[in-house]
Amino acid sequence: MAQHGSEITQRTVSTPGGRIHLAEQGTGPLVLLIHGFPESWYSWRHQLPVLAAAGYRAVAIDVRGYGRSSKPTAAHAYRMLDLVEDNVSVVHAMGEEPAVVVGHDWGATIAAHSALLRPEVFRAVGLLSVPYTPPGGPRPTSVFAGMGGDEEFYVSYFQEPGRAEAEIEPDVRGWLAGFYAALSADTMPAAGAPDPHFVSRGGTLRDRFPGGRLPGWLGEQQLDFYAAEFERTGLTGALNRYRNMDRDWEDLAAFDGAPVTQPSLFVGGGLDASTTWLADAIHAYPVTLPGLVSSHILDGCGHWIQQERPAEVNRILTDWLAALPC
Repeated sequence: MAQHGSEITQRTVSTPGGRIHLAEQGTGPLVLLIHGFPESWYSWRHQLPVLAAAGYRAVAIDVRGYGRSSKPTAAHAYRMLDLVEDNVSVVHAMGEEPAVVVGHDWGATIAAHSALLRPEVFRAVGLLSVPYTPPGGPRPTSVFAGMGGDEEFYVSYFQEPGRAEAEIEPDVRGWLAGFYAALSADTMPAAGAPDPHFVSRGGTLRDRFPGGRLPGWLGEQQLDFYAAEFERTGLTGALNRYRNMDRDWEDLAAFDGAPVTQPSLFVGGGLDASTTWLADAIHAYPVTLPGLVSSHILDGCGHWIQQERPAEVNRILTDWLAALPC
């Protein structure tokens, strides 16, 4: 499908790992948008038209394992090295090297590693919600296994193939609604309530999801879109990202402690555990992100930052992009 005017158009491009589905809008310098878990290119629906209007070619992908992108069977096919190469392949298919890459949640980590590993392809990097932490340190699964005391951290819960799928897939729409609500500013559990990032022994994640209403940013139509995507694909491809954290740790050993030096942006939510738990990573930015141009914490905002606060995030993104060297 060709691009016409200001419309969002969708197509797939070939990569060494299969195909990547993308949505694009606008013309100009390329801005590649990478979503997180459990999301979609659609998570950037508020950013695509604004970036296009500001003079950029905005391209939001379905990460491998999501939406209409390829879903390899092998768990190891979701390692960071492969996801970075998917991004490189998309940039090459667009004919727009070098590009700016912006990510949210897991997408922020993928974006940061894309800039780290392929600096000739990615000239700047924007991170939403999840701060950059350089490769290295203790083995990830050992760290997560030690969190929570008698409870189990959600990343550990996701490790065993089929376990989280058995919780989610019988009621994808209901599970997504609860997960989105649990991490949204206006519907997250009150302070002192059981933390939805942890699982009681023998329990499930959804045991701690809030019920009753959707967050303000998520209407029935938007929830229907997400649910339809995951009902079609299942959750295994998305969850396999978590199941490669130790493999990434091994693959990236040569980059232990390495900074990302390109011009960078960070935007976090003041109520997001990704921001508060990783406060030390943000404080380390003078060393780990020495090219940091702009850093923002949005008061009263949860995890789904570009959907909860689209106007603010759009303004921050376009101001940052305008200030980048050509």
